[in-house]
Amino acid sequence: MPFYVKQGQVPPKRHIAFEKENGELYREELFSTHGFSNIYSNKYHHNMPTKALDVKPYALSHGEQWQDPLIQNYKLDSRQADCQGNFFSARNKIFFNNDVAMYTAKVTEPTNEFYRNAYADEVVFIHEGEGQLLSEYGVINTKKWDYLIIPRGTTYQLTFNDYQNVRLFVIESSSMVEVPKHFRNEYGQMLESAPYCERDIRTPTLADAVVEKGEFALVCKFGERYQQMMLQWHPFDLVGWDGCVYPWAFNITEYAPKVGQIHLPPSEHLVFSAHNFVICNFVPRPYDFHPKSIPAPYYHNNIDSDEVLYYVDGDFMSRTGIEGGYMTLHQKGVPHGPQPGRTEASIGKTETYEYAVMVDTFAPLNLTSHVQHCMSADYNRSWLEN
Repeated sequence: MPFYVKQGQVPPKRHIAFEKENGELYREELFSTHGFSNIYSNKYHHNMPTKALDVKPYALSHGEQWQDPLIQNYKLDSRQADCQGNFFSARNKIFFNNDVAMYTAKVTEPTNEFYRNAYADEVVFIHEGEGQLLSEYGVINTKKWDYLIIPRGTTYQLTFNDYQNVRLFVIESSSMVEVPKHFRNEYGQMLESAPYCERDIRTPTLADAVVEKGEFALVCKFGERYQQMMLQWHPFDLVGWDGCVYPWAFNITEYAPKVGQIHLPPSEHLVFSAHNFVICNFVPRPYDFHPKSIPAPYYHNNIDSDEVLYYVDGDFMSRTGIEGGYMTLHQKGVPHGPQPGRTEASIGKTETYEYAVMVDTFAPLNLTSHVQHCMSADYNRSWLEN
């Protein structure tokens, strides 16, 4: 994040002796990015974070790659892939490449296990449900339609108040997920023209340190491999921390969209950036105000980008037959746009109510078996005239 946060007790200087009242040392852990050359945080533990009783394999599968699918446009109902599980085991991988992976999940049960994605940043979009993001850094109260940005290496848990209806859309990034650079000035502060600002961002509140010895199961994800580590001490034992690396939350309803005289391209709805892909979102907004404007998007061909939409809520101007939890994939080199009649129907409309999350990738996406089993077989024919 572009701004500094300090929570709890920290010593006056980095990397000096920081003593408890009994004379023992707190254990400093530097949580750094890009090989000590980018943003970082310093965490101060009651106990050494390296103490592990055991490490063993852990089996989880989120879906197999679909071999040789056709290059075409796809629509699928991700809810058809729902399975039982907790906030990490219930995830179903839908699309992926070397830069990004996208999962959906219906979370049906809590877990006492802690979770750490060692190789990837995570963006967890809470489609349905409310609860808490618990981590070493403290607590963030979460609500419907929150984006949770969780840096790689963070030990965390997601809990929910009610497991009757919890749905997640998870984006896993092999690079750092950032606030786009053109949203910020040279000092890192967000610009007046940015669609959200620091006031919209919720950071963790450090809880009382849990100084408890025992056996605490931590599930770690290393790329496609999982391991379970048994920790000797509860991982949430921080007395304090400071820095610029930490989980944070932003709600999609806080996004202030831009509106133009004529239709703006999807890139104007950017919310987060990463290496080789971006995340955008569509939110309620007034339509274009040129007297002859066409609010519906023009037909377009993304010749160097695959486009994924995760539909959240509302009436989507360019397409019928869409509900929350549906996804579309429009692949590079294949034109797409409004269904017949939707362009004409949009003329004269003054506003839209729609929420959706879009992921545009600059490398082609692979599809999993979930797409094959959840797709609408006739989607390619939806542009044919009646």
